[in-house]
Amino acid sequence: MQPQFIGIGELARRTGVAVSALRFYEDKGLLNPLRTGGNQRKYLRGDIRRVSFILIAQKLGLGLAEIEAHLAELPLGRNPTLSDWQKISRAMRGAIDEKINLLTRTRNQLDQCIGCGCLSLAKCQLYNKDDKLGLKGPGPRAVLD
Repeated sequence: MQPQFIGIGELARRTGVAVSALRFYEDKGLLNPLRTGGNQRKYLRGDIRRVSFILIAQKLGLGLAEIEAHLAELPLGRNPTLSDWQKISRAMRGAIDEKINLLTRTRNQLDQCIGCGCLSLAKCQLYNKDDKLGLKGPGPRAVLD
């Protein structure tokens, strides 16, 4: 049987995250290790999944405040269940879908007009004649709208 608790070195090894980053996550409230009488950090085995979630969420472009808000939904003092993680997944689904749509639009538009209103490309006369996208507001309207 695997031990319920692991040390910070083992958590770093299992997640590929530096010990200093784990301490940073703790300072930000993303991890809540237990402390032994000798003040050593002890993590639940489930914290491997928490750190993995943090890494994935960062790759998705979520800020630490957003990540903290999602992790705050998980129980303290016990390993999260499948149901706990599904609740977070459902809460994130809309934001992930929005990012996928933005990435898809960007990929599809990047080699054409991104709607910046520059009118400097010959193609802009085809895609943005008379700067009609500029009337919709500043920035890359073809991608962000």
